[in-house]
Amino acid sequence: MDNVFIERLWRSVKYEEVYLKAYGGMHDARGSLGRYFEFYNQRRRHQSLDRQTPDTVYHQTAARKAA
Repeated sequence: MDNVFIERLWRSVKYEEVYLKAYGGMHDARGSLGRYFEFYNQRRRHQSLDRQTPDTVYHQTAARKAA
């Protein structure tokens, strides 16, 4: 089951980032992928998370556990 989530993540990374770019080198690829993962976690709303971002869900869960 865990593998399903990772496979879905990498599918999104490939189709929304990697296949659309022509990186000039490793430095460009790292920077661009870093920006993509920031977007993916902080701004991209996910249908499976009830249209919330992963960061929002994570912080809500952490707050509930702390309470």
